[in-house]
Amino acid sequence: MVRVLIVEDHDMARMGLSVILGKNPNIEIADMSADGQEGVDKALSLEPDVVIMDIGLPTIDGIEATKKIKLANPKIKVLMYTSREDEDDIFDSFQAGADGYITKGATSEQTVSAVLAVSEGAGWLDPAIAKVVLTNIRRSTAAPQRRGEINYKLGKNLYGLTEREMEVLALIVDGLTNPQIAERLVITISTTKTHVHSILQKLYVGSRAKAIAMAMKEGLV
Repeated sequence: MVRVLIVEDHDMARMGLSVILGKNPNIEIADMSADGQEGVDKALSLEPDVVIMDIGLPTIDGIEATKKIKLANPKIKVLMYTSREDEDDIFDSFQAGADGYITKGATSEQTVSAVLAVSEGAGWLDPAIAKVVLTNIRRSTAAPQRRGEINYKLGKNLYGLTEREMEVLALIVDGLTNPQIAERLVITISTTKTHVHSILQKLYVGSRAKAIAMAMKEGLV
């Protein structure tokens, strides 16, 4: 059972989330809060598996609240839940320790999937957010990608990633799971997991979502 704390200052959004998540038999709503600092206090007291965190909150914003929670208890996963699609908000959120980022325009199914993925340490980056970041960060001079080719830029690799790790990273950014990556590259799932672990270490990040954000920020894909 995944225990969730919802920190959202809009009553309708907060209640809507509780209804959507409450319908899933694998999710339990531990508590709710409409205030940033109160959300931090409840998170550290209740120790939920996942905190769904809005950015625009009274007292302290969601980014600062996330930083406080992750510093005090890194095991608590934080999923940013916001209407903001600004690059600074996205990168600041991951810098604060967020494990995923989803917009309020996401479907009920996407929201549930994001919560479950983050709870398992897989991370989550909303497809809409990925498009915004990629549009603003990818170099317009990038060579066109041939059909079937995995898009990555060895010339931008400053982290010591191998060519195979760059391929795996590109597929992570595309949203593929470990089994899908293994099938695509014709390698075992165990080997895929080894590559993913190495990528996270070399990028100095703790989740796939943060690796995606780093890859896009640094122009690795």
